[in-house]
Amino acid sequence: MAFSCRVLIVDDEILARQGIKHLLNWENEGVEIVGEASNGKEALELVEQLEPHIVITDIVMPIMGGEELTRAIKSRFPEIEVIILSSFGEFDYVRSTFQSGVADYILKPKLEAIQLLEIVKRTARKIPSLQLLESDDDAGLSIKLVLDKLISGYEVDVDNSVIVEAFPHNGFRLLGADLKQLTGKSRERQADSKRLEEITNELDASMPQAVYFHLPTEPNMVVVLVNLDVRDQDRLTGIARTLAARMGEQIPEIGWTIGESFTGLGELGANYKDSFLKINAYRYFLPASQHLIVHGELPRATEEARPFNMNHFTELMNRRQFEEAFGMLLDHVRVLASHYTTDVFEFKSFLGNVIFNITILLGRLESNMKKLDEAKYAYFKSIGESTHVSEALGLLHSFIAEASAVIESRGAASGNPNMTQLLHFIQEHYAEPLSLTEIAKHFHFNPSYLSTYFTSHNKEGFSEYLNKIRVGKAAELLQQDMASISEISGMVGYSDHSYFTKVFKKLTGLSPSHYRKQYTGKKRD
Repeated sequence: MAFSCRVLIVDDEILARQGIKHLLNWENEGVEIVGEASNGKEALELVEQLEPHIVITDIVMPIMGGEELTRAIKSRFPEIEVIILSSFGEFDYVRSTFQSGVADYILKPKLEAIQLLEIVKRTARKIPSLQLLESDDDAGLSIKLVLDKLISGYEVDVDNSVIVEAFPHNGFRLLGADLKQLTGKSRERQADSKRLEEITNELDASMPQAVYFHLPTEPNMVVVLVNLDVRDQDRLTGIARTLAARMGEQIPEIGWTIGESFTGLGELGANYKDSFLKINAYRYFLPASQHLIVHGELPRATEEARPFNMNHFTELMNRRQFEEAFGMLLDHVRVLASHYTTDVFEFKSFLGNVIFNITILLGRLESNMKKLDEAKYAYFKSIGESTHVSEALGLLHSFIAEASAVIESRGAASGNPNMTQLLHFIQEHYAEPLSLTEIAKHFHFNPSYLSTYFTSHNKEGFSEYLNKIRVGKAAELLQQDMASISEISGMVGYSDHSYFTKVFKKLTGLSPSHYRKQYTGKKRD
């Protein structure tokens, strides 16, 4: 049937996106899910390419959230309607988006098929040129929808005769183009359809007997499922080599991947997720000059790196043995980068966590930290958006250079042995109910004198410094995602959970729950 309402889904959680896609049979309701994105930045790029009528978006997302996305859409594409997904605690955000022109909103905890469909239809009726095509046709799922469900990991019950008719050959293989490195470059506006056309033209010319379908996959990826005779596997690999060689000269940023062969359509979801995406991710660590990755032709993997000894690194930093500490860090990162099977998400998270910890550690030792402390968020963002390990390594070296400059211009407190002892004591006992009176007793100071002494020899007062240490440790625990926020507040020395939340937001700009979501989140598939 023909479609009339085009919908784009935006949410940083892949399970949420899949849940919406497969909540009901959109085709029969005259709605087509034309794409999905994991943040507002990706969504804006897809809006230009896919021209949806409606965008359904989450509020809190990394890189660009739903509020900023809504303003951008309404400014650049006023004809597009926006529906907001939100939780109970995000009402203030939802209210602000309505001022930007949001059509409607729905609460995630109450997300139900009938309610969501009614909101989509109600929103569609606001678009003068759009009329939903309702259908009672339930004769069966289209091949497009079957592939969409399989690629998302769902089981599909389809008449075998339909499968045999659509896929007459006994072998399957995925062939794809990775366009992530085009983002931000002058050539980024080349539509996915251009890459798809190049693939299909080559298949038509070299393997006219093969059957192929374009799959709905990740943003900035074009993937084709090729149904072929198993004896033609080498011919398909040859086509991939031809495409990689030709396009490597014209647009070297495009990467090409050919996955593992399989014999049953039901294996598509597992093959895509566990094999194709896995080897495609290796491109992050492989030489930039390697334009083609072929399953079964990868170099032998090197031995995995041992876990980083963060405790020893912290000790070196606290002893002001910075050169040794940074050398230890860079050696470990070089080993990680040389192992192409290193998980990209974990690698980026490690760099982000190390940068965060360095700013916390230096904040306890140095006085001139404001510029570096503010810069860390730009480093988090740039590392998260890096498309090759060389970019991430360059950012780490740049951060270490900035940190070294701060160390070289250290403040007076670093050379004062009494102050060093005081700061060290606070760092060791932050989880206890510390007060100036307790510390004064321990060091045999007059409490009033200690307060004046602390302020005159340190950039922060006692309470401000103690809060910074506690919040820094709380951030580390939030990143580990091993305890609840209420438990963490007690673990770092706060008896009042609401006060902990207030202090944490004041120092980081985020509530503990939003910090955990933004800086840990859930691992991307």
